[in-house]
Amino acid sequence: MKKIALIGSGNAFFKDEGVGLYAGKYLKENYTFTPEVEIVDGGTLGFKLMPLLQEFDEVVIVNTASDDTKKVGEISIKTTDEFLDGSLVKKTANEVEIAEMLQICSLSENMAETTVISIVPEDIIAVEVGLTQSMHNAWQEYIDVILQTLQKMGVSMKKKETTVTLEEILSIFENPSIEHQRGF
Repeated sequence: MKKIALIGSGNAFFKDEGVGLYAGKYLKENYTFTPEVEIVDGGTLGFKLMPLLQEFDEVVIVNTASDDTKKVGEISIKTTDEFLDGSLVKKTANEVEIAEMLQICSLSENMAETTVISIVPEDIIAVEVGLTQSMHNAWQEYIDVILQTLQKMGVSMKKKETTVTLEEILSIFENPSIEHQRGF
């Protein structure tokens, strides 16, 4: 059976840059997946994510992509090959590290089939946990694109009976504590 991971990547302390983390946590709290999808808090781990690209058969990375040529909230899906063609805009340390990590791993014989689903952020400068209205407006589409990508990989999903809202997810990241199980 294929081993699949979804990595939520970003920095929750810089407004919209945390959207990949929130998406991972949202999916983990609200869905069950068959076959199982391991949902990982990738944070800003960058190169420390490399073992995951060698441990799993398929990996989906969800994050932001700072690209002034695209509209805020625009979603892109790139395979490793497309990601490595050099056209990727890399503005944050996290975006640079993911691109470099994929380049290094692509030299390895044992690398997961990797898909990167990115959304163009509005504000990655403000030191604040939360999302701009633009990200709130694009949220459901972003989640739907991630779910559709997993479906194309042969994953089926079921919504849990008790669900957690985006606002509740943001609150968990805003108020980190052991009792709230901050992050993942």
